[in-house]
Amino acid sequence: MPKLRRATAWFIDFALIVAAAAALAVLTFQRISALVTDVPELATRGGWDLVTSRGDVLDASEHLGLGVWDKVVLDVEEAFGLLVLATFLYQWVCLALIGRTVGKGLLGLKVTGAAPGRAALRAAVTTAADVAVYAVACVLLIEGQFVLSVLVWALAVLLFLVNALPVFGPRRRSLADRIAGTAVTGLGLGGLSTAGATPPVRTS
Repeated sequence: MPKLRRATAWFIDFALIVAAAAALAVLTFQRISALVTDVPELATRGGWDLVTSRGDVLDASEHLGLGVWDKVVLDVEEAFGLLVLATFLYQWVCLALIGRTVGKGLLGLKVTGAAPGRAALRAAVTTAADVAVYAVACVLLIEGQFVLSVLVWALAVLLFLVNALPVFGPRRRSLADRIAGTAVTGLGLGGLSTAGATPPVRTS
């Protein structure tokens, strides 16, 4: 069942992305914990803010709190950025070098026509559909842009469906395949097999 194999391959690849996200979450939590527990630095900054506040203790406290919050937000945003970059590099390097990701390799699938440039384009679309737009929605939420975050989240779901649903059609080509001019073929788990294979893309 080629469609089931494509779906299973996607789940394997996405599980690797989730593992990377978990590792980044742990690293980010450690960075934030180190920031919050750095009492001498916080005391120094708080004391300086108090000295320069001309007696406005509330303003000094608010300034200190906002400074710490800004650093926390920056740490989280950097983690999302690294996740998007790691996802893109994983897709691009795997496709450019061996024509398949780990998930596709385990399920006997290969991406044809994935020259480095096309592999980069396919990786960019796949990353946007699977991770990047969701990451933007999360960053907007952290920044306090709730309404815009919800709209971007809806866009992320729509993009994911537009990219994934064509795989279940007759030609079994995702949006990423159509944009990059690639196709996924079934090699079979034990060798070359034409069953369920998508014909290579003709280019002029």
